[in-house]
Amino acid sequence: MPDALPALRASVDRLSGLVRPLKDELTHRAYPSAWTVADVLSHVGSSGVILQRRLDDAIAGREMVDGFAEEVWAEWDDKTPEMKAADGLAVDELFTTRLESIGPEERSTVSVPLGPLTFNFEEFAHTRLNEHLLHEWDVAVGLDPAATLAPDGVEIVIDNLSLIGQYTSVPVAPDRTLTIATTAPKRTFTIKIETQAIEFLMGDAALSTDAVGEPTVRMPAEAFIRLVYGRLDADHTPSSVKGDPEALDQLRQVFPGP
Repeated sequence: MPDALPALRASVDRLSGLVRPLKDELTHRAYPSAWTVADVLSHVGSSGVILQRRLDDAIAGREMVDGFAEEVWAEWDDKTPEMKAADGLAVDELFTTRLESIGPEERSTVSVPLGPLTFNFEEFAHTRLNEHLLHEWDVAVGLDPAATLAPDGVEIVIDNLSLIGQYTSVPVAPDRTLTIATTAPKRTFTIKIETQAIEFLMGDAALSTDAVGEPTVRMPAEAFIRLVYGRLDADHTPSSVKGDPEALDQLRQVFPGP
């Protein structure tokens, strides 16, 4: 599993560069449309506080106290847009620095519970990168409708979609099997849609799409990541996405986002 921290650091720095010059734009719409730019920063910051506490508790062998997350969310909900932005960037930097400070020996012992799952350090860092890359885009697209996910993050996140793709998907008729071929980087995915379940499968990274037949949909990898995270509505779908339009519409419903 590749190290997610360099890509996470780059995403943190880009987000800071986007947000620091903003003033009135902090209350402009981001993505999703119900969120402002400041709301995105509030989510980045509050999740950073909670995740760092989970990490520190795991390293110390403690359980996180009940109600901690709810207290953090309530605190951040009460912040002004300016505070959400400033505090969000500050926490983002502190949490990323904390992750970077953990050496190889200590990393090998980390085991962090998140809901019903437990992650080792590499998986934990990848989870933060996935979230951060998408929230970076949430802000960027509010400022530039043509914004896309950053390539350095896409290279890593495209291979870490199975968890989000499996557990946030919703069965939507009709039952069928769809294949998606991505570019930059090249990958092949198979989505099996059944009445009660979704099966999210990733093919061999080196597999030629010709070997499995013509894919149902072709798209850039960054667009597929956004699709799985519920961020590929018609207004934010690049012209390079090609294939069965009905299948694409179904996939948008199958992946409403976390």
